[in-house]
Parts: sequence; structure tokens; C-alpha cells
Amino acid sequence: MFCVECGEPLTLMYVQGEGLVPYCKNCKEYRFPQFATAVSMVVTNRAKDKILLARHKNQDEYILFAGYIKKGETAEKTVAREFKEETNLNTVKAKYMSSRYHEPRNVLMLNFLMIAEDGEMQIDTKELDEVKWFTVEEALENIKKGSTAETFLKNAIAEIKKL
Repeated sequence: MFCVECGEPLTLMYVQGEGLVPYCKNCKEYRFPQFATAVSMVVTNRAKDKILLARHKNQDEYILFAGYIKKGETAEKTVAREFKEETNLNTVKAKYMSSRYHEPRNVLMLNFLMIAEDGEMQIDTKELDEVKWFTVEEALENIKKGSTAETFLKNAIAEIKKL
């Protein structure tokens, strides 16, 4: 690990209430780990009886829609922007659900349950191979097993059933 300001190697120093935290001896500053933040969306239709899943380029399994938050952008704006970019559909409503750290990509995922506007989909073929509506049961069967997407989907379905 290296300091993001000066590039010097960091050492771990104990901080009361925090544990071991990377420290730059040159800058005399603690450097808490940095990671990207992204949104993940469980997309439903207005009736909330269908869930839209995506298959990304060269992937065999279905996952949720997701995208990185750009500097200066809110998570809510990212949800609408990313979904529009990938499907050409608008977001009717989005509700924050939960978050989870996704270690394989060093990213904090903020999950939203969202309702998609009805309309003609035009998928972004640079990113996606397929986008498909599933019943709730089919979505659970087809989502990538053991994934962050599966965890978020199960939480969203529990929320949908409450409504």
C-alpha cells in the first residue's frame, strides 16, 4: 500500500476504536483505504410481477443492472443514468435498499429497487448480450448463484412481497 498523496509506502498503525489503519510517515496522515462506489438495481415493471435481468458481454449468467457512480453524481442520479444508458428506458421510481462490499472488484455496492418505465428497449450491445424479463421465481432461478446480485435480489423480493 502506498500513500495517495506522496507515493510513500504506508505502515499500519493502531488507532483506538479503528484498529490497524494505514499511515504515511512522510505526510504524517492516516490513509483510510479507498474504493469505488457503484449502484446495483433490481428492476421491476409497474405491476412488480416481473424482474429485468441482464447478461453482460461474454458472460453466461444473468445479473442485475449496475454502474459506477461518477465524481459529483448522487447514487439516485446514477441509477437513472446507468439504466437509461443500458436499456434506453427511464426510471419511474427508485428506492434505496441496502449496501454490500464486493471484494472481487473492490467496490461498495449500493442497491436500489426500481420501477422501469414501459417502452421499447434498446440495449447497449457494447456492454450487454441480453436483457430479459423474468417472473420473480424465474429471476431467482436464473440469477448468478452465490453472487452479490443474488443477495440483493432476494432482499428486493422480500420487500416486494411486503407491499
